Amino acid sequence: MSRLLYDENNLPDISTLKAKNYDNVNPDEVEPVKRIGILTSGGDAPGMNATIRSVVRAGTNSGFEVYGITRGYHGLWKGEIAPIGMRDVSETLQRGGTFLMTARSKTFQTDEGVLKGARMLEVYGLDALIVSGGDGSFKGARALARIGIPIIGIPGTIDNDIGCTDYTIGYDTAMNTAMDCIDKLRDTASSHERCSVIEVMGRSAGYIALNVGIATGAEVILIPEVPFDFNTDVVRVILDGRNKGKKHYIVIVAEGAGSATDIAKKIEENTGIESRPTILGHLQRGGSPTLRDRTTASLMGVHAIDCLLNKKFNRIIVEKNGVITDVDIEEGLATTKTIPQIEIDNARRLS
Repeated sequence: MSRLLYDENNLPDISTLKAKNYDNVNPDEVEPVKRIGILTSGGDAPGMNATIRSVVRAGTNSGFEVYGITRGYHGLWKGEIAPIGMRDVSETLQRGGTFLMTARSKTFQTDEGVLKGARMLEVYGLDALIVSGGDGSFKGARALARIGIPIIGIPGTIDNDIGCTDYTIGYDTAMNTAMDCIDKLRDTASSHERCSVIEVMGRSAGYIALNVGIATGAEVILIPEVPFDFNTDVVRVILDGRNKGKKHYIVIVAEGAGSATDIAKKIEENTGIESRPTILGHLQRGGSPTLRDRTTASLMGVHAIDCLLNKKFNRIIVEKNGVITDVDIEEGLATTKTIPQIEIDNARRLS
């Protein structure tokens, strides 16, 4: 039986719709799920393979047939769908990236593309879809939910910028990768009496920069959430350090707060201190996931299967105060968060 609420000849503007909320729906009146799909979308994050493994193992052990969808939403509407079993996810827990791969899809950004994806789910008889990704991926999932496809979202993004959850899979690994690189850069900076300006990921969120800056003892931390004056907050801080006897300096900048290359050039011009930029870039996305990311991904995957078993659809799996739970997808995407002021103040006190 089709779960779709609309067809090609009766498709309203999806942005005007709302996904069905199952909080007050009698489970006995909801069609059960037997066959599920999983895809990873957006930027890859360490721990996505652990998410896939968890969904496959917990889903299979719960009686579901599980299908893997290659290359995210792009692969969905093209029908790149195949059964995935226990053996397929063996030895994936410790691997970075996502073996299902991910891709951008311009087609899926249109209402017609969303309907194509939903139709392909029908072709393969999939009753529900689990999506691991970030905010953009969840908006795609919500579009499917709004036309009748049961959806579960699992947050996987190194930026930790999804408003409804305290933590996103990949964040801890990315920070540890950046910290390790910056520790090595400090060694060479101290050997040459140099200023190292390190650009970390974070186009609109400075979580990585702030925490890595604290962990590495950076003299300056620049994040998009906090406007800064270059002379006061960068040049003066470095000069005060030099005048107190410091021989090397670390400046951490989130990519959304500025360019490491431009900042390093301006520091050298204004202080005479040799300054070198380093852009960590996609290095932060790679590597074996940390214990926290493996554990969080695994437990979120199990919770996603529990939602499907309990006929609780259109949810985002979240971590709140250390507890894995879930929220309605419309509510979740309407939630925003920002770095608490006390964390910013504490970073300043430590610089």
